Amino acid sequence: MSITLPGPTLGVVGGGQLGRMMAEAVSPLGVEVVVLDPTPDCPAAPVVRDQIVADFDDADGINELASRVDALTFEIELADPDLLAEAAAEHDVPVQPDPDTLRTIQDKLVQKEALAAAGIPVPEFVAVATAEGLERVVEEFGGVMLKAREGGYDGRGNVPVDDPEDAATALDGVGGNAMAEEFLDFEREIAVMGLKGVNGETRTYPVTETIHREEILRESVAPARADATVIEEATSVARDVLEFLDGRGVYGIELFETGDGEVLVNEIAPRPHNSGHWTIEGARTSQFENHARAVLGWPLGPTDLVAPAVTANILGDVEETQPATLRGVDDVVAAADADLHWYGKDDARPLRKMGHLTVTDRDNGADTDGDTNGEVDRDALLSRARALRDGLTFRDS
Repeated sequence: MSITLPGPTLGVVGGGQLGRMMAEAVSPLGVEVVVLDPTPDCPAAPVVRDQIVADFDDADGINELASRVDALTFEIELADPDLLAEAAAEHDVPVQPDPDTLRTIQDKLVQKEALAAAGIPVPEFVAVATAEGLERVVEEFGGVMLKAREGGYDGRGNVPVDDPEDAATALDGVGGNAMAEEFLDFEREIAVMGLKGVNGETRTYPVTETIHREEILRESVAPARADATVIEEATSVARDVLEFLDGRGVYGIELFETGDGEVLVNEIAPRPHNSGHWTIEGARTSQFENHARAVLGWPLGPTDLVAPAVTANILGDVEETQPATLRGVDDVVAAADADLHWYGKDDARPLRKMGHLTVTDRDNGADTDGDTNGEVDRDALLSRARALRDGLTFRDS
């Protein structure tokens, strides 16, 4: 393939913060982006070539997007795989990752069944559709994480159930068609941003530790504070996942490290993921740039660590929806070791992701193998990121 500049135009279904950061990442490469999103003036709108205002399952909108671009991708699982495949075929443009992969991942039960059939380690799980069935599973497992099969994200659609008497209420809360997963007493949650390019090439970013509260990712630490055996096993499992999935691009592979050092797959996102935002400052090539490179069929960029990094999410700390005005920004902007990312959302809602900041340790960079040079106090980096983040607020006083 011969690359010339100005580059091609990339079509993205979804214009949220991931679409915004993707457009920011590829602009220096001469790649323009057109997004499709139902929200007028979506977060990506200020930095993309154009926005098509349409629902994610709007056939006319998807067709218009396909007619205007050289390649298609998506930054949200609500994209319709059938419409993507049909539009790509009609307009002779590639769509990556493969719509069949999106179809498998959209349903958490189908995803887990496919992973288990491929021999990839996952927690115990079972389909549940009735309160009686859930009661039996809760008694058998001694507690479960109940997950809506479709549509859940950022903790939505996930309900812990440890009492059989709560089964009916929990099942109603997730829509009545769900998957129950054994409730793990895990050591930590970790993630690997995996990457698939042309001719089956695969790469992985360093294993990342992810810290959640109320089922929402609060901070990520790269590299993870796990021992070498766990790091090796997590990377191996991630590579097995990449071999199993079809289609080019970045995959966010969320994992559990159990108390005995076993690594199990939690969930997979066929797109850039919050767990990999640290790569913007902490890796040679960000997950967003590499996703676009892969989708376009370009050579992949290096995934090596350049500096240990901790990312802290900036969430809506309000009781009810209000216009988004972030206060206390001065200290973050003045910090030599921090980088701020604002997502451009008009309204702050309780626990809504509004931005993030990343603190990097540039004094302890990484060698070509991604190993840190010298001892890096990731606990101190995490405390620093939390302190800067906690100084930010959307409250009036």
